[in-house]
Amino acid sequence: MRGVYNSVTDIRRKVFAAIADMAYSDDIDYKERMEAIPYEIIKGKQAKYRDSVFLERAIVGERLRLGMGLPVRDFTQAGAVSDGVEASIIAEKFYDQPLVNIISFACNACPEKKVMVTNACQGCLSHQCVEVCPKKAVSIVDGHSEIDQDLCIKCGKCMEACPYHAIVKIERPCAASCGMNAIGSDDEGKAVINYDKCVSCGQCLVNCPFGAIVDKGQIFQTIHAMRSGHEVIAAVAPAFIGQFGNGVTPEKVIAALKELGFADVVEVAIGADLCTIEEAEDFMNKVPEKQPFMATSCCPAWSVMAKKEFPQFKDYISMALTPMVLTARLIKKKHPDAKVCFIGPCAAKKLEASRRSIRSDVDFVLTFEEVMGMFHAKNIDLPQVVAEETFHTGTSAGREFAVSGGVAKAVKTLIEKNNPGTTVKVQAAEGLKNCRTMLMMAKAGRLNGYLLEGMACPGGCVAGAGTLAPISKAAAQVKKYANEDELKHADESKYSDMVHDISHMYDAPAED
Repeated sequence: MRGVYNSVTDIRRKVFAAIADMAYSDDIDYKERMEAIPYEIIKGKQAKYRDSVFLERAIVGERLRLGMGLPVRDFTQAGAVSDGVEASIIAEKFYDQPLVNIISFACNACPEKKVMVTNACQGCLSHQCVEVCPKKAVSIVDGHSEIDQDLCIKCGKCMEACPYHAIVKIERPCAASCGMNAIGSDDEGKAVINYDKCVSCGQCLVNCPFGAIVDKGQIFQTIHAMRSGHEVIAAVAPAFIGQFGNGVTPEKVIAALKELGFADVVEVAIGADLCTIEEAEDFMNKVPEKQPFMATSCCPAWSVMAKKEFPQFKDYISMALTPMVLTARLIKKKHPDAKVCFIGPCAAKKLEASRRSIRSDVDFVLTFEEVMGMFHAKNIDLPQVVAEETFHTGTSAGREFAVSGGVAKAVKTLIEKNNPGTTVKVQAAEGLKNCRTMLMMAKAGRLNGYLLEGMACPGGCVAGAGTLAPISKAAAQVKKYANEDELKHADESKYSDMVHDISHMYDAPAED
């Protein structure tokens, strides 16, 4: 269950805090410090989570490396946790692919999919499980049901027929959460990622109960840039509401981020408003005269999935830059020498920022969870932070981008407001499996004239891999925050007249 603080969350948080503490420290030997951190996080002689304390420390070491932006080590060769760290202790370090990595010796080698009988079987007289099996894979052995795994096709009919719910289907959680079917198994049954399919949504890493899947981070590089004298400005995604604890208001988040060393804090709802204006113009100019439908562009994982699996629709995805990029360009127009750090819920944004055409706009990407680690390292008690200012530039429409349906709602509302008599038909999907189904409907011609919104994470951005709060609670808080905004429509933003200047700032395409 997302939003539950557990042992995996605890280890992740401690690793992020350790990286931040190392970056904030003066006169430190980084190699020596990195070698010591696994022993500080996993103390004593006895293993707490696994069979061996040495295994636990080795896993922490790999999480530490990935959090520093370093690759997973080849454990067939000798090496130290700190090997290659020199390449990461610079402010200009971008994410190297692959972004999402599996620590193989942390993987439990879960079965990919299996229907099995539990000890709750009562050996009932009706044997309904036997009767409904289309492959005769279920039989009665010593009075209890037994499934022949070689014959079983995992249809689940026996499971549905059992009056005691004694038959269950288990599936590898990472694979079940992957909307791209990108996770398979190696010869040892360990999970492996097919990077030709992977879109870096990060759902696998937050659904692995063994903490074996990890994405790379830029905590160290962000802090290094601030401590090196760079003006680093935080651009905070609309999903931030409620992510840092009860009673932590936007005002407190702004003040706390400045305590971390950020020169200023800007809400990405500004960029969402500009994105809304652009997508509204795109839709009115192109649908249906030039193309049958148009899809939104703000979710990078959805956009990449659509282009990978439905290349014929590539030109039907809006060319509008994402809110992250538009906000970053607006910041750099005002502060050309500043570095921009996007703080949000999304793992895929890390790779979006690494594209050659985006690198000059977005310098760092951190998730809410990584930033929480920074707060821990600096001993910042968020509820007690003294707040002075709040966000006042984003509109209700832009702030609601964080929840499923919010992007399409903003575009639809703006079009219908400025074009009386026009009705925009909308289809929204959340989760990549549902997004694929939506595109199949579009392929069949059932969504002609529609505006399509795709969100890779079930629930929208509030369910991203870097979020902290329960999804339903976070969505409710975002909507409440948006509804309280006096500015309702994207064109009410004071930056609305800058949209074309910002979008074509460098006359560069949105992607490589």
